[in-house]
Amino acid sequence: MFSNTESSLKVTGVDFLKSQNTRQHHTDGYNIQSLVVRRGQPFQVQVSLSRELRAADKLTLRFGIGESPMKNRGSLLSLKPEREDFNGWKISMVERKGKECLLSVTSAPNAPVGIYNLQVKTGSNIYKPEKGVVYLLFNPWCEDDVVYMSDDAEKEEYVLNDTGTIYVGSAYSIYDRPWNFGQFEEFVLDACMYLLDKSKLSLDQRRDPAHVSRAMSALVNANDDSGVLLGNWSGNYVSGTSPMDWIGSVTILQKYYKTKKPVRYGQCWVFAGVLNTVMRCLGVPCRCVSTFDSAHDTEENLRVDVYLNEKGEKLNSLSFDSVWNFHVWNDAWMKRTDIPDGFSGWQAIDSTPQEQSQGRFQCGPCPVKAVREGDVYLPYDAKFVYAEVNADRVYWVVKKVNGKDKYFKVGTETQAIGKNISTKAVGQNRRVDITKEYKYPEGSKQERMSMQRAYSFLRPSGLMPRSGYASTVQGIGANTEPLVPKEPVTKTGLHLEITNTEPLHPGNPLEMAVTVKISAPGNWTVDLIGSCQLQYYTGDVQANLGTVKEIITLEGPSEMQIPLKIAPDAYMKTLSSVEDEVLILVTAIAEVKETNDKLTKETSMRFQYPPITVQMPETATLYNDFNCAFIFKNKLNVTLENCKLLVEGLGIFKMTTFELGDIMPGRIMKSEIVCTPTRLGEKKIVAKLISNQIKGISTEKSIFITE
Repeated sequence: MFSNTESSLKVTGVDFLKSQNTRQHHTDGYNIQSLVVRRGQPFQVQVSLSRELRAADKLTLRFGIGESPMKNRGSLLSLKPEREDFNGWKISMVERKGKECLLSVTSAPNAPVGIYNLQVKTGSNIYKPEKGVVYLLFNPWCEDDVVYMSDDAEKEEYVLNDTGTIYVGSAYSIYDRPWNFGQFEEFVLDACMYLLDKSKLSLDQRRDPAHVSRAMSALVNANDDSGVLLGNWSGNYVSGTSPMDWIGSVTILQKYYKTKKPVRYGQCWVFAGVLNTVMRCLGVPCRCVSTFDSAHDTEENLRVDVYLNEKGEKLNSLSFDSVWNFHVWNDAWMKRTDIPDGFSGWQAIDSTPQEQSQGRFQCGPCPVKAVREGDVYLPYDAKFVYAEVNADRVYWVVKKVNGKDKYFKVGTETQAIGKNISTKAVGQNRRVDITKEYKYPEGSKQERMSMQRAYSFLRPSGLMPRSGYASTVQGIGANTEPLVPKEPVTKTGLHLEITNTEPLHPGNPLEMAVTVKISAPGNWTVDLIGSCQLQYYTGDVQANLGTVKEIITLEGPSEMQIPLKIAPDAYMKTLSSVEDEVLILVTAIAEVKETNDKLTKETSMRFQYPPITVQMPETATLYNDFNCAFIFKNKLNVTLENCKLLVEGLGIFKMTTFELGDIMPGRIMKSEIVCTPTRLGEKKIVAKLISNQIKGISTEKSIFITE
């Protein structure tokens, strides 16, 4: 009896072999003590025992997930070496050396993602290793995982790249905003695991990236579940951080994880940046996607109505729809097992709270192929995403007739929505246009068939203005046929172009021009109205700056340029008083007297700013300090007030803010920081300057860190 207890087998230690496992699993970037591995791929653990292992000994590894793991629920896995696999998990003995044994564990390629607790059972003894948890992620490197991606360069970009670019601006002036995703930074993985728990997804749903990405799209916004970010488009951000002031997701997710309260404030690119971090962190390939002139169509009738007054100024108050200069969402990569074949690949997900879906602010995953083919009946939210990139834009002028508002249709644009759909190129810092993944070429036969197909599921209502005043409208025939997409053909070949004749620098006059072209021979009289306004990227107008009204006579074919000039006094006050970046919106309406041809054209332009220069070496070595200087010269004619410089370099230095006060015209400011690289490879430093007058001059620069 005595000899038996002495020889009862006990575990004396477990080594998770972190450095070799994480290298093989592409998880060595995570700044975390515990072991992080990807599903469907073997990892090794070394178990130390009180004596050598004998044939009769029983040794079991138990992996449990959740509060109280149970075998019958699949939340407790009991693995014995060299036995048949259990729930798709396998374990084998690699080698036995004295009191050590090396085990190889392979989780199922469809295992639920999350945090697993490990215990080792020997006979009746149970050993719980210190920090005995294993984080299990999706695995794009495993062919049997539904997030499998075959191309290595794509995995490098969409899973491992922790910096990137979000494209913003307007269709005619797209610019890039650097963004630090930082999925490997401290507490970011824990924040994602906290969100998974908070999502209340079942264990089975945690196997499927479609369920996980939908839940994350809901949890990145704070609406109805006190998720990560509170959206705010009011222009007043006193009680939080202005959406313009973020340069990455790290501070946001760390703050959320620490306080468990929504972080203030986000707008679409911030939501998309954070959702991108969360998906990459969990192992799902993901990219940020920007659409220019994105429709927010609240009735699924594929039409957005724009109302203008008689001066050609856009009216905010009437419209339930809006067209955003740009809107950013995400694409996540996966095989869809829950819908018919043919819709795997990129799936649109969107965490900006726009509309409820199944009672929550969540959107997607919607197959990008379903948007292209017009299969808008597919889950999830395909109708909404389809309208964002395919709606028509209809312009109405509102005139008072006998004291009542009357609406006159002045134009329909069928190709104006969903332009230049953009994402960052794989392995390069440049924009790539992915519009063709979302839709067939405008006017092509496939596009018409896809549109017809979408309409058959949407049943759009008749062509009526959609404002609160619609009841006063008479005499516009309902048109339920889809309009054949083409530019409106006019009898005179009327054409409008809007350009700026001088660079648009804040503090200078805005010098723009409307060019009217007519291609038909003959003498023509054209009524031209041009208006200039400041607007947010959501399409909301902030200020009316000025209008021009002219009657011009043209002998066709010919063209004429009408200047539109706005003095700095007309807009500088508005520019300094709003917290967001504003665009210059120019709208032109032309009407040919002789033929009643009407045409409307609008363009958004952005102000141009002086650059920030970054001075630092091109390479540095691990743990060796180097200096980095940020230099900015105010080349504008105005003083920039309350300037702040925000800088961050992942793996080099933490987010830092320099308060710079006011920078007078012509003044040069220089800020320096000492950098200590803690990670190898190419690293990026991001800088952003914010002032009352300008809401975001940003730049980024790379440095290569060697051993």
